[in-house]
Amino acid sequence: MRTRRASATRSRALTIVIVVWLVIGFAAAAQRHYFASSRTSCAKVGTVLVTIVAGPLNYIGANPKIDCSTPQPSR
Repeated sequence: MRTRRASATRSRALTIVIVVWLVIGFAAAAQRHYFASSRTSCAKVGTVLVTIVAGPLNYIGANPKIDCSTPQPSR
């Protein structure tokens, strides 16, 4: 039976791992200069978010790109 202390320690460790993972992803996005441009689009936002979530995978060759288009109004 798990104690509260063991459960809290496990939760804290998981939180630290997730935060470090996202910080590494943020660093990868910054190194690719994704934050330098003031022009934003659906594709750019998606690419930045996926790069941050992919985190350390970016440093082993993952280069996520998102391509999206918005629906056009009918004529």
